[in-house]
Amino acid sequence: MILADTSVWIDFLEGKGTPQHMELHRLIEEDADICLTGIVIAEILQGIKDNVQRNEVMSYLLEFPIVEPKGISTYIHTAEIYRTCAVKGKTVRKTIDCLIAAIAIEHGLKLFHNDRDFDNISSCCPLKTFDSLK
Repeated sequence: MILADTSVWIDFLEGKGTPQHMELHRLIEEDADICLTGIVIAEILQGIKDNVQRNEVMSYLLEFPIVEPKGISTYIHTAEIYRTCAVKGKTVRKTIDCLIAAIAIEHGLKLFHNDRDFDNISSCCPLKTFDSLK
């Protein structure tokens, strides 16, 4: 299963025409196993100013399976990801990205992203990424 990150969904929902936008569109059209997590939904919805559009997007996103943190262990894992990257000289700009990575790792998901933080994380931790674009 593929966990699509906020960075990919924003490109898709805004119709940016990026390779990630086009790939997510293809995956959805082919009914691929795509899921989200609560924090990704929160990040997407917080940027939508219009209430009608927000409700439409929320309804659409909630059609996908939702995976969640497994408990306090996920947050401890989040901190360990951040620390591991720091020790290896890799900067992760956002703790939320470490949380998304921890959720993906714990659930055995491939993360589809367009965010360099995840490149740094995957170089230090067992984060599997999805990239049919290369």
